[in-house]
Amino acid sequence: MAAAPAHHEPRRPYRGGVDGGTVTLFVCGDVMLGRGVDQILPCPGDPELREISVRDARGYVELAEAANGPIPQPVDFRWPWGEALAALDEAEPDARVVNLETAVTDDGGFAPGKGVHYRMSPANLPCLAAVRPDVCVLANNHVLDFGRRGLGDTLDALADAGLRTAGAGRDGAAARQPAVVPLAGGGRLLVFAIGMMTSGIPVDWAATATRSGVDFAARPAPSVATALAGWLRAVKRPGDIVVASVHWGANWDWDVSATDVRFAHALVDAGVDLVHGHSSHHPRPLEVYRDRLVLYGCGDLVDDYEGIGGHEEYRDELRLLYLVSVRPDSGRLAGARMVPLRVRRMRLERAGRADADWLRGALEGGDLGTRIVRGADCALTLRMP
Repeated sequence: MAAAPAHHEPRRPYRGGVDGGTVTLFVCGDVMLGRGVDQILPCPGDPELREISVRDARGYVELAEAANGPIPQPVDFRWPWGEALAALDEAEPDARVVNLETAVTDDGGFAPGKGVHYRMSPANLPCLAAVRPDVCVLANNHVLDFGRRGLGDTLDALADAGLRTAGAGRDGAAARQPAVVPLAGGGRLLVFAIGMMTSGIPVDWAATATRSGVDFAARPAPSVATALAGWLRAVKRPGDIVVASVHWGANWDWDVSATDVRFAHALVDAGVDLVHGHSSHHPRPLEVYRDRLVLYGCGDLVDDYEGIGGHEEYRDELRLLYLVSVRPDSGRLAGARMVPLRVRRMRLERAGRADADWLRGALEGGDLGTRIVRGADCALTLRMP
């Protein structure tokens, strides 16, 4: 496991609380720094694409500019995060977990049989470092877009940058290994990451004893949660907080299936304190089960989808920062706050009241019993059961 990034500040004491304080985690959905985003950064890689409609990644920059105006190029490494960085500095989370859905490689070997490929130049990694992630989740359907050589490049680049990873590795044992983040007070954050076939991960991307790949599950089956329970019995210590990061489901879909709900509940029953779901390009409903938060889909945070038509009803331009507070003595949820953002010119900006209200409705959707309150600052707060 890679060492903690050198640029991280020393861990702060837990925030005050009646049961020994809380640990606040920042989690988010897809961070897609490849393709168009890579092209506006200081060190763009090869723009070649093999998509049916777009053959050059700079075409996605042109779509964004046509929608909202010129983008100064090159932008600095902090540009794509925009006002999200100030919001995170204000929140001061104790740990940060992102789903990095991009290969970090200069390799040109496109994975066969895929319609969309994402890669970012390793020289643009300071863009990822700008958000100061403690863990980069790699169990997703783009990390092997440039084959196992590209995965090796990605693992090397992130390790060289001092960034921990979860969900992919040079063999099955490494892919299953949790990322471990020390927390103030002696506890740890353990992040396990699993990629599901339902998100589009090919079966042959699965890591095995003899090949690299992702920690793969064909479906959200109880046996997967049972296996994780076994791991937790072996590694979890008092004061540890466990996150299961799951890449599952379709890109565009409001419905949370009964199968996914059962699987999320099984993860909590196995000892998971936060289910961090992602894959959908828009936020999906959330749920509190046994005093643990289940995020069924966090939506995208950074991507190059601006200006692409076809799914307007999902409001993909709206994004969320999830700030989840957990009691380390029990693993119970202490609170959750979501900061609404919107993308403009490939940069995140604060969203207004109307957009925040729309996102509130999306998070409350379905029959999961969730209630959200919008504050005067447009932040959304989970109403605790």
